[in-house]
Amino acid sequence: MVALLSSALALLIGLLMTRVFKLLKLQLPDVTAFLIAGVIIGPYCLGRLGIPGVGFSTTEEVEGLSVISNTALGFIAFSIGNEFLFSQLKSIGKQAIIVGIFQALAATLLVDLALLGLHFLMPDMMSVEATIVLGAIATATAPAATLMVVRQYKAKGKLTDILLPIVALDDAVGLAVFAVSFGIATSIVTGKTNLVGILVEPLIEIVASLLLGALLGWVLTILERTFFSNSNRLSLTIAFVVLTVALSMLSFEIGGVKIRFSTLLVCMMLGTVFCNICPLAHDLMERADKWTAPLFALFFVLSGAELELSVILNVAVLVIGVTYIIARSVGKYIGSYVSCAATKCDPVVKKYLGITLLPQAGVALGMCVTAAKLGTADGVLIKNIILFSVLVYELVGPMLTKWALTKSGDIQPSAVDVRSRRMNKFQEAVDKQTITPTGLKRARRIIERRKKRAAKKTAGTKKN
Repeated sequence: MVALLSSALALLIGLLMTRVFKLLKLQLPDVTAFLIAGVIIGPYCLGRLGIPGVGFSTTEEVEGLSVISNTALGFIAFSIGNEFLFSQLKSIGKQAIIVGIFQALAATLLVDLALLGLHFLMPDMMSVEATIVLGAIATATAPAATLMVVRQYKAKGKLTDILLPIVALDDAVGLAVFAVSFGIATSIVTGKTNLVGILVEPLIEIVASLLLGALLGWVLTILERTFFSNSNRLSLTIAFVVLTVALSMLSFEIGGVKIRFSTLLVCMMLGTVFCNICPLAHDLMERADKWTAPLFALFFVLSGAELELSVILNVAVLVIGVTYIIARSVGKYIGSYVSCAATKCDPVVKKYLGITLLPQAGVALGMCVTAAKLGTADGVLIKNIILFSVLVYELVGPMLTKWALTKSGDIQPSAVDVRSRRMNKFQEAVDKQTITPTGLKRARRIIERRKKRAAKKTAGTKKN
């Protein structure tokens, strides 16, 4: 009961926070509102009250709802995979691959150089191994926040077209770079080199994830043909994404080689294959988007509740964290700018793409779990630094993404906003008298009130 109550409260406060932002006239993405709502009900605010169901008193309680977060990540990856239409990738595929790889490696290089410089200035603050691992984690970009901003503002254009494939590619590049860097760091600590762990296992993980996703995407398309009801097809699609998330968590060992899967890569490949070979994919995705809206909202509220505010009290974490954030941000921007120029991308894409690649969350935190194997001191330090960077990036990143997409022209001001559409419905109901007498009186009062406000605004504009 407590888990259900906490989940309901989390979703409710997240939705109410978006209305608070509107009342305060804060032009911020809903993602930011959800994250702040999560902080409010987290262990550092309402959670301190210790009242069951009213906030999360510990991060362990939030982690207890990890099934929601994992499922939401699966649907996010599935949605991004649906953006990989082969007909569209013919024009931007080469550019997306080159830019995606180059900007990720540039971020790694600059973070490594900046943190190595910090290590030589203050060797007691962090080890070389931790520096190498943090540089690899810098490649990762959070696809969830980016996708939510794109959806909320219905962004369309050259920047959005290349942004989503690059964000998806970041996962594969990040896995490879992290595996190699972590293997090097482990070799420095132990004095032993494991080529299988450094080169073979990450390659197998990427290939196995893509093959599993492709297979499941083909099976899903075959099964869709056996149903004729749209509601049943939607239910099948949802069930298959959840099944894919579950299967991607499997891991086993063959001949001393560990076989693992990346949930993001598997679900992305599922969506890619599905959207390219299923003729009903577009219609089903529109229906699924409506179903997953509350799931995504709850995911970001829970992500906000997981943010550990206590890390900002550690001076070493602050110094290293600020250096990491600056170096990674510069690396992402310069890497995307240079590679966009080399591949002759549109000037708008070249100018603003790097800003949209700053958000960082789930994938980076997942890498921290592996990084903990380096040793107690280094593992805890890496985790705290990434928690600090996630705290900054998750709160600031969506706003910067919205700003960049607006400046690029991908986010256009709606010709008819929500209030106008609502007023049109009211007026239509009044004209046709299709509502109750009480509702009719209320609709007329609202229409008159809106007309008076519009008249005052027009008069004020003329006066100025």
